[in-house]
Amino acid sequence: MTIHDHPGKERIDAVRAFNRFYTRQIGLLDEGLLKSPFSLTEARVLYELAHRDGLVASDLVRDLGLDPGYVSRLLKNFEKRGLVEREASEADARRASIALTPAGREAFAPLNQDSHDQVRVLLDRLAPADQDRLVKAMRTVQDLLGDRPEPKVSYILRPLQVGDIGWITHRQGLIYAQDYGWDETYEALVAEILGEFVKNFVPQWERSWIAEREGEVVGSVLVMRKSPKVAKLRLLYVEPSARGLGIGRRLVDECITFTRAKGYKTLTLWTNDILGAARRIYQEAGFKLVDEERHHSFGKDLVGQTWNLEL
Repeated sequence: MTIHDHPGKERIDAVRAFNRFYTRQIGLLDEGLLKSPFSLTEARVLYELAHRDGLVASDLVRDLGLDPGYVSRLLKNFEKRGLVEREASEADARRASIALTPAGREAFAPLNQDSHDQVRVLLDRLAPADQDRLVKAMRTVQDLLGDRPEPKVSYILRPLQVGDIGWITHRQGLIYAQDYGWDETYEALVAEILGEFVKNFVPQWERSWIAEREGEVVGSVLVMRKSPKVAKLRLLYVEPSARGLGIGRRLVDECITFTRAKGYKTLTLWTNDILGAARRIYQEAGFKLVDEERHHSFGKDLVGQTWNLEL
């Protein structure tokens, strides 16, 4: 760059004005991010830990551009609060991987949801065409200023959004038809359950998790309230292309953590005995088979099973 290439004062002032505007828009000037007890940096570290497996402190230093001493102090503080735990690496005992504890995931969940809701409110002010313009402009900023791509994650978890009902219904209908020969009545059942969940959703007692990988839905699960003491796990599925990544077990773990935190006594589910991979996940998570019954559904003779986890 020559001296003639330096940006002028007008451009510098414009960038600084944008920075002031955007930090105010998303509440970065507040003492706690999104009225939470966490600072912006703490929230970002929680986000990384919630969405990436096997992280060590040096990963956070490198990928977030943070001071090593600051990261060390932040993680020690999280450990004291019971939000994270460390586990020595089998390959190198000196490198301890860091993971959120169930309490850490419970603390991060409302922060993640509030962030999602905040952006939704911002975008709701705009017409769809203007939303597209804004997103493209933000991508342009990232492309021009980014010195390296965002750390690649295998998948993220998020709540149910517009468009998910149709997609999940479509994919579950196709997958179970291909794998087990089930007919369209199963697809209709999925649509019915998802419709009931959305229409009667009680945020305090119910929750959805959508696994998304590189912009595509690759799995999902719901927790629905059956009674004040019993919650029901429903519609667990993982796309064939994403199996082997631990997504199914992670989705079930999220259901268990949520229902325990809400004070439910039992988490129950209904499945069929031919769904071997799902049943193994339930068994490994501590569910017990409490009932089974033969039935004819979805065009097939099946054995339905009820599994319970006492919380």
